[in-house]
Amino acid sequence: MATTNKRMPCAPSDSWVVIAADSVVNSKKRDVADPSFVKLKNPSTDTASLYLLGSGDTELYEVKAFEEDYHSWFIDQTVQQDGRLLFITPLDPLYLLLPYLLHAGKDEKFQPMDQLLVDENFPACTRLLSCSYSLHNIAEEKEVGSLKFYRYSQERTLDWLKKKVDRTVVALKKKNISVGEGVKSATYIKVKTESDCHEEDYLRYAHGLISGYLSEDLSNALRIHLNLPELTSPAESEPPLKKRKLSDKPVEAGEDYTKFNSADFARKPPKKMTAAQKTLAKVDKSGMKSMSSFFSPKVKTEKK
Repeated sequence: MATTNKRMPCAPSDSWVVIAADSVVNSKKRDVADPSFVKLKNPSTDTASLYLLGSGDTELYEVKAFEEDYHSWFIDQTVQQDGRLLFITPLDPLYLLLPYLLHAGKDEKFQPMDQLLVDENFPACTRLLSCSYSLHNIAEEKEVGSLKFYRYSQERTLDWLKKKVDRTVVALKKKNISVGEGVKSATYIKVKTESDCHEEDYLRYAHGLISGYLSEDLSNALRIHLNLPELTSPAESEPPLKKRKLSDKPVEAGEDYTKFNSADFARKPPKKMTAAQKTLAKVDKSGMKSMSSFFSPKVKTEKK
């Protein structure tokens, strides 16, 4: 009887394993569109990143990935080659609106928001208009009839960002997270073991977290607004980092809104010894015959 080996089919390239709150996919309004992934300009790097819009485009979510080498998922009767685990977390849309207000602010003119949100590289940015209800935190407003006009305000923006930093500091203290020893990297967190963390340490750490959504110039302006002295040698103040699994960088978006199924995930031969090989290497082999000696031909002895 002939036998054949059947390969498990691969999952579609546009499917992923996602962790998100029920509210992300279950909207209270029945007439709103389903949540969708969109390519938008990252406010820190100005490059394309992946985000999710839900609740009729009134809620914005950030997409981050937990990844390990050589990892895949079994989904029903298929194999998902991309082994990443995507986390969907809420994000204040003002972070993504800031770059457009900053750019238009050079003219120092009041403009309607639909004219400010024009970007041929990221046409989906116009969908952010549905969640721009708190623009007064970062811009001056002027209302003419039924129309509203906006102009970027550095003062309002820095005050708004300071509140973000202050709330982050409160959360860090509540969670008992240690941020001392000059730590400013958002990728290094440890449980607090000492109670001598200074307020400046918390401010600097929180500033680093918020700066992940800001341009370099705005991050420096916020640092000055918080009265934080500039670090002379940031590299010396940061502890050595272990390999990160949960990326602190946003998921980049390609033309198809994803780069998840790339050749980078191809399996490579292991370079390190397995646990069994390490155990075998520790065995005392003195007095033992090699395996090949049992299969070598015997030498015949002549009769005397």
